[in-house]
Amino acid sequence: MSKPLIGVTTYLDQARWGVWDMRAALLPAPYPRLVQESGGIAVMLPPDAPQTAAAVVDRLDGLVVAGGADVEPVRYGAERDPRTGPPARERDAWELALIDAALAAGTPLLGICRGMQLLNVALGGTLVQHLDGHVEAVGVIGRHPVKPVPGSRYASLVPEPAEVPTYHHQAVDRLGTGLAASAHAEDGTVEAVELAAPVWALGVQWHPEMGEDLRVMRGLVEAAAAAAAGPSSTAPAPREPVASGGPAEVGTSVS
Repeated sequence: MSKPLIGVTTYLDQARWGVWDMRAALLPAPYPRLVQESGGIAVMLPPDAPQTAAAVVDRLDGLVVAGGADVEPVRYGAERDPRTGPPARERDAWELALIDAALAAGTPLLGICRGMQLLNVALGGTLVQHLDGHVEAVGVIGRHPVKPVPGSRYASLVPEPAEVPTYHHQAVDRLGTGLAASAHAEDGTVEAVELAAPVWALGVQWHPEMGEDLRVMRGLVEAAAAAAAGPSSTAPAPREPVASGGPAEVGTSVS
């Protein structure tokens, strides 16, 4: 069986390399490394016109919505907290469209940090705009334990409490429609969310790409391979699209 094709969303920021200083589609190298080490082929998905999202997802076997900046509060009907970062509306609109398309098509989906928050917002949930204790220092990945919820999809992948790489200052508040919490931090923060089977949609608040544990990404890649192989008892079933708003990003990205 050929390796499943996994799309990974990207930043769109000003960047410098060599003699160049210009806008660039950026993806930290640990993301494609994690996909590749988990048995998939990684392709970058820079922001595009939202109306093309369904056609893009149709060519993928799985989707990863990567980390990044804060979700724009207007997307979940809130006033902006002064500690929330500036919006990145182009990326927000694109990733919300990708999430809607993936859920509609039954394409396995993994949201990482901001990606988990965006999945929650896409399904009508809200966010805590600031919490302390989940960022060690600006630009420094910390670690803390998370505990799985017994019987959840996440617990089937990682059944024991685990130390995870973390860097975020926002989190899930009210869960979106159909989502269930599947892991928590010691302070009660929701650290993973998922949709019920047969849909394969999982969000984790931490950064698995910054660690060595392949189990979460391998779960996505295996679900993508099963879906690509054709209908079966393990392949996700299509669902109706969900209405969504769209989120935003933070300059010193804490997601």
